[in-house]
Amino acid sequence: MSKTISIIARNIKKLRKDKGLSQDKLSRLADVAHATIIKIESGGIKSPTIDTVQKIANALGVSLDVLMKK
Repeated sequence: MSKTISIIARNIKKLRKDKGLSQDKLSRLADVAHATIIKIESGGIKSPTIDTVQKIANALGVSLDVLMKK
């Protein structure tokens, strides 16, 4: 099986880097475990919960729609 990175994971990583945030800083802002951020961005978690994605979106200052856009 090939390891594919989801659209959401790519968008989270791009937005995080655009805002100059480390994975650790984003995890603290979103109140999500640091390991979870790492796993989402690396494709280890292919379908994060909507609650987790909403927390990350809020921390990045964007809507869920932005994280789901191609």
